[in-house]
Amino acid sequence: MLNKEKILSYIENEAVRPLSEAELAEQLDIDTVEGLVQLKGLLQELENEGALVLSRKKRYGLPAQFNLLIGTISRHPKGFGFLVVENSQQEDVYIHASDLGGALNGDRVLVRLKRTAGFDSRTGTKFRAEGEVIRILQRKVQHVVGTFENSKHFGFVVPDDKRFGSDIFIAKDNMNGARNGMKVLVEIISWPEKTRSAEGKIVQLIGYKDAPGVDILSIILGHDLPQSFPVEVLESAEAVPEEIPAAEIKKRRDLRKQQMITIDGDDAKDLDDAVSVQRLENGNYLLGVHIADVGHYVTEDSILDKEALERATSIYLVDRVIPMLPQKLSNGVCSLNAGEDRLALTCMMEVDTKGVVVAHEIFESVIHVDFRMSYKIVTQMLVAQDEALCKQYAVLLPMLRDMEALQGILERKRMRRGAIEFHAPESKVVVDKKGRPVRIEWRESGIADKIIEEFMLCANETVAEHYFWMEVPFLYRVHEEPKTEDVIEVNKFLQALGYSIKGAGNTIHPKAYQCIVEAAAGRPEEQLVNTVLLRSMQHARYDTEALGHFGLSAQYYSHFTSPIRRYPDLAIHRVIKELLHHGNQLDEKRVAVLDEKMAQYAVQSSQREKIAEEAERDSVELKKVEFMQPYVGEIFTAKISGVTNFGLFVQLENSVEGLVHISTLVDDFYQFRPESFSLLGEHSRKIYQLGQELRVRLTRVNVEDRQIDFEVVKEHESDYRKQKGQT
Repeated sequence: MLNKEKILSYIENEAVRPLSEAELAEQLDIDTVEGLVQLKGLLQELENEGALVLSRKKRYGLPAQFNLLIGTISRHPKGFGFLVVENSQQEDVYIHASDLGGALNGDRVLVRLKRTAGFDSRTGTKFRAEGEVIRILQRKVQHVVGTFENSKHFGFVVPDDKRFGSDIFIAKDNMNGARNGMKVLVEIISWPEKTRSAEGKIVQLIGYKDAPGVDILSIILGHDLPQSFPVEVLESAEAVPEEIPAAEIKKRRDLRKQQMITIDGDDAKDLDDAVSVQRLENGNYLLGVHIADVGHYVTEDSILDKEALERATSIYLVDRVIPMLPQKLSNGVCSLNAGEDRLALTCMMEVDTKGVVVAHEIFESVIHVDFRMSYKIVTQMLVAQDEALCKQYAVLLPMLRDMEALQGILERKRMRRGAIEFHAPESKVVVDKKGRPVRIEWRESGIADKIIEEFMLCANETVAEHYFWMEVPFLYRVHEEPKTEDVIEVNKFLQALGYSIKGAGNTIHPKAYQCIVEAAAGRPEEQLVNTVLLRSMQHARYDTEALGHFGLSAQYYSHFTSPIRRYPDLAIHRVIKELLHHGNQLDEKRVAVLDEKMAQYAVQSSQREKIAEEAERDSVELKKVEFMQPYVGEIFTAKISGVTNFGLFVQLENSVEGLVHISTLVDDFYQFRPESFSLLGEHSRKIYQLGQELRVRLTRVNVEDRQIDFEVVKEHESDYRKQKGQT
């Protein structure tokens, strides 16, 4: 049977030169009209996908056979871009602005190399590969959010995302009633070319940029996030029964009498996981991780499932949650609410005193959570030993203490094998009912957070290894080791600070990174060291192969524990359930179907996760900048968090960061010293370096561009006054 795989296989493994359509037909023994029509259609599809390239001589070959690369454009606000090469360890390829060929940020393109990467022996510098876009295979951007500006006969929109590259022309007939200064959503109707800007039509008026809610709505629309569920999806969710039939309970392991709890944040409503721990007579621990059985309610290819796959993840913006599943499921029948019977998938693990899982079992269960606990309450009980709380939850104290002990055992085991533990507390922006930021808080992980983290990691690893050895279609959470060239570059950077990654240039063990993290802990350059190490690592993603998790130093890892908010968890739950129902056997036809589905799930989930992360980060940065608006002119204490040739990045006590531009340092001429990451005054010999504490004045806040500027306060100016903003 003729298909794309057969065509690609022949060209890759048997063809010795580029072949025309007729030559391919001859080699593949196609001699019927129907066959020739089918071949023509498949070749066109493969060309459109970038899997095949048609040369000027009308001959087909693989992109690599023509020395071409396929990848995604990452465009810089200054106009140039980089090609992130698909399925390759090759480093990114630099694309000059004049060589982008109209490609926008996120577009999938075909690139011809103009220069390969190399090393200039005369200057002792390394240079990147350079290329030019020869074909745009797939446009990512269909809609753009920006600010409308009107003129007499036409208008244009200035995109919020500066990586777009240019303003968008709006003909008078396509303005849709937009007024000057409005935030709008534009549909692209004509893509940019070398001598022409993009053209669009306004499809939604968002509102004036200073109006309440417009800022976050702009982020939602800009990232093409869903705002509501389709009616048919909500109707399907509402049809889900809240009561569990007795017949279903009989099919499952009944754990309703076993003591178990949930531990979550105070404001969490979608409770995926419950935990239980028992101390066994042999001294080992019986750890139960009980996960909401979402797959029982969201069946494969149902309306609910298709919507969940489209979203692939819940998105947590600063002022709202955009859920993967309707509330009836996410906060209701699937959520493991205390005092209610719930269906679950349980991973029961016997863990010895060295943290080794010596036995485990995975099965369907029915559970009953005894108490909904919060991170704060559990930490107060175990660390502060709050007398009132300990009395209120006296029945839980023995299990909580066993949980604390087991957490320590599992953490020590994980750290011994080389898992990387960055010391990076998170900040949270708190907003009022109108979405206005009222304060910024630091959030550090307490013992309760660590208990849940270690128990979930343990379950995820156990499940991943179990199904890896069963050789069934599955989804893994993978984090491949850093690319060699990235490790070499970051090592040069670290050596200037007095650190060195052991084994750089060869296969890197995560323990080499962890050694650097530990050595930098508590030092002025700690934040910078953590940042450059993080940036040198690859982005975690989903894959059908168990490629290992570098950051966790784990050979097998999956996401099993959050099916309410992550599609990959839901996908593997259904595989697990299917195997449990069919004696751990799948026929060949079903395996083939699942293989194809898992590959699709991996790509979709990885892509949607990136979009969610960008949107979440944008919403936090926006609110931080907005929070600082009232404090322009005020003086703050800050620490230097970064030093560049154009100035100092400083961080306030509340986590807000901004720039002290070198042009504002008017008391001397300052030179950047890259070897020590400092600025040195030519005449005064005054030095600004990482970790140094400064007094700075907030001089400018640009909410639209999300930029904050500071100036260093002169020594003779008024003493620092503690500001109410730094909370």
